[in-house]
Amino acid sequence: MGATRAQKEVYFIKLKELIAKYPSIFLVNVDNVSSNQMHQIRTALRGIGVVLMGKNTMVRRALRSILAENPQFEKLLPHVKGNIGFVFTSSDLKEVREIIVSNKVAAPARAGAYAPKDVYVPAGNTGMEPGKTSFFQALGIPTKIARGTIEIVSDVQVVVAGSRVGPSEATLLNMLNISPFTYGMTVVQIFDSGNVFAPSVLDIDEQELIDRFLSGIKSIAAISLALNYPTIVSVVHSLVNTYKNLIAVALVTDYSFEGAEKAKAYLENPEAFAAAAPAAAEAAAPAEEEKAEEKVEEKEESDDDMGFGLFD
Repeated sequence: MGATRAQKEVYFIKLKELIAKYPSIFLVNVDNVSSNQMHQIRTALRGIGVVLMGKNTMVRRALRSILAENPQFEKLLPHVKGNIGFVFTSSDLKEVREIIVSNKVAAPARAGAYAPKDVYVPAGNTGMEPGKTSFFQALGIPTKIARGTIEIVSDVQVVVAGSRVGPSEATLLNMLNISPFTYGMTVVQIFDSGNVFAPSVLDIDEQELIDRFLSGIKSIAAISLALNYPTIVSVVHSLVNTYKNLIAVALVTDYSFEGAEKAKAYLENPEAFAAAAPAAAEAAAPAEEEKAEEKVEEKEESDDDMGFGLFD
């Protein structure tokens, strides 16, 4: 039975209030999520986020009703499909996502359901009577009889991720008390300050973002220099290159300026600079030794005081 007109109006008002209050929205999938799980998630998000559910047709209609004032929410419409809901928040997106996806419960395999992962039956004794051997043989599972019970010889894959669980596989897993799947709320898309992106974006490290940003700046600077088109990131390089050109011109002409004097002096007498380098290093060594001796003396004086003042 569809929602009444009054219920729709209440939903539209609630949606507008939440959109006005919170800058970020998680679009979540709630397939196979029980009402108890939903209650636990709402409790965990209390004070951090608000969960809002609704039928897709009503959600789309509510979103379209606010597009005139908030056109950025049109980006959400293509993702309103399947069994989805909203989680509104103004807190850290990574922390909220962890709370959303952390509530999972083990569930048995159901015939006809899509398997979220590969499922294996482990080798070992099943505790079943030999009369059920034909059931394992029908599924191609190697077994032997050990101490009057069926024993699986080796690990066997019975379900492939993404495929439907067959009735025989579901029965076998239930007979072995294997609950291979876990179900919980999952994040489909994230809407933040007018942008929609996949949840995997939150896994990108901050250092990786900085490295990519710096790499982009280097690329822009290189292109700007190659095209001789000045930009903010290429100005420093242009100034340095121009300064180098001025020094080069000064070296082959009579023109000179303060920055070129040292380069000319070096070219006229490189031996003097070569001799000056070891001398400077030798002069720096005694100064460092004196500093080390002063530190040792200060330490000895403080040790003699034993932590007491003159009049203690």
